[in-house]
Amino acid sequence: MDTVLVQCPTCFETFEVVMPSFDELPTEVDYDCEICCRPMIIVFDESGAFARGLGD
Repeated sequence: MDTVLVQCPTCFETFEVVMPSFDELPTEVDYDCEICCRPMIIVFDESGAFARGLGD
């Protein structure tokens, strides 16, 4: 499994998440920060992943 680092848009801490398989890209996933537990959306595409807040 490939992992990618994501930075929380609320607490700015980074943590690893598992990348979906290449044939599932692009996709967006609801996720709670592993540090502060705030909700976010993680956007996965061919270049990697980034997180955005629910209001962004």
